[in-house]
Amino acid sequence: MNKLKRLRPGWGIVPIIIFLGIWELVARLNLVPGHFFFPPFSTVAAEFYYLTANGVLGHNFLSSLARVLIGFCTGSIAGLVVGTIMGWKEFINKALNPIVSLIYPIPALGWLPLLMLFIGINEALPIAIIFICSFFPILYNTATGIRNVDRNYIQVARTLGASDIKVLTTVALPLALPNIFTGLRLEAGMAWRVIIAAEMVAIPTGIGALMMKAESLIRIDIIIVCLIVLAVMCLSFERFFAFWETRLTSQWR
Repeated sequence: MNKLKRLRPGWGIVPIIIFLGIWELVARLNLVPGHFFFPPFSTVAAEFYYLTANGVLGHNFLSSLARVLIGFCTGSIAGLVVGTIMGWKEFINKALNPIVSLIYPIPALGWLPLLMLFIGINEALPIAIIFICSFFPILYNTATGIRNVDRNYIQVARTLGASDIKVLTTVALPLALPNIFTGLRLEAGMAWRVIIAAEMVAIPTGIGALMMKAESLIRIDIIIVCLIVLAVMCLSFERFFAFWETRLTSQWR
């Protein structure tokens, strides 16, 4: 039993190895019609090394990463602040909730044509798209989390003499952390999906732009490299927030 427990953390890699082996075998044996469009994994890995060695992948990746970090951080902070105010003050929630409810369902990429006219095609455009993508979901999750806090806890804190700010920072926000981290975790991955689409349409650099250049050259291997980078970054960002959610809430949740 102890040996099984020690092996268990590494079991997740086994399906990936099997999948890559099947991928290589199917591509090498030309079992897929139009095999030109289905390169083996070894070809993709070789292209990944080549793009990394000559700096093409690194340059485009860093461009996308910078846009995601700036847009996501600013959007998250703004969403957290506004969501906290809406969740804590009922009259502000009643004033802003109809507007948020009206705008929130609009997909982030739906703003792209309008922002292209307002901002132009420059570095601010993808950052603004990521800001919108992050702002509304985190606002909604933060406000919902604070409003769902058991009012008995808040009443007890006030009875003991805590000020409103003290109750908010030591009772309401800590108890709302699971909701807040849910928004952060989901939108961290979504930010990468949105930035790729924005770069495909309007930006000449970044992973999305590299994919579009590869498509024009019919370089399937480069497209798959970009998709793998996208998948790894989405997973990494989501796991990062899942890790901190566990660290900060596991003791009392």
